[in-house]
Amino acid sequence: MPRPLSWVIKLVFTLVLIGGVYVLFIHEDRVVLPPGVRVPDEPVQVNIDPLVVYQDGENWVTALAEFSMQAKVLGRERYRNDTPAELSPIDLALGWQRMSDQRVVDQISISQRGRWYHWRTRNAPIPLREIEQCSANFHMLPANGRVREALLAVRTGEIIAFTGYLVDAQIGEDWLWETPMTRDDTGDGACEIVWVQTFEVVETE
Repeated sequence: MPRPLSWVIKLVFTLVLIGGVYVLFIHEDRVVLPPGVRVPDEPVQVNIDPLVVYQDGENWVTALAEFSMQAKVLGRERYRNDTPAELSPIDLALGWQRMSDQRVVDQISISQRGRWYHWRTRNAPIPLREIEQCSANFHMLPANGRVREALLAVRTGEIIAFTGYLVDAQIGEDWLWETPMTRDDTGDGACEIVWVQTFEVVETE
């Protein structure tokens, strides 16, 4: 009759299992690219007269500017249960210029929750104002199913490119999202809201 596993063997087995789950579900969601500025350019914005790009019952999406950019994905947060989740299933924290350099990003702690993007650093690798001006949280509103699938598959660390509109979104009777029109703002209301028409990953591992 085989001897039962000792508690030590059970502990080792449990730790290995946890490690495997981490690698499978967490590590694979993150890409580490070589150091250097991967996105040298700022986002491109062309203001337009307000244009309704989507309307369904009490939900309205109004475009205020044509918008396109490349960026490094600093973080991603999936939303399913809040009011805007039907139109905006994911937020992306994005960085450009020196905030697309892995050497800089490695020295900044980044997190997302509650439709906010948070960062902190003990030894700032670049001026704090530059971190504020070259990174932001984006509420992503996919224009179609193909874009939605691509957005939900994106991984932290990848370099992405997308086109669409900066928009205001009226969701139901009580929820109004208003997009900022510059990258210089911070705090409440500083998250860009984007109606995403095309989306692609341009650099990954």
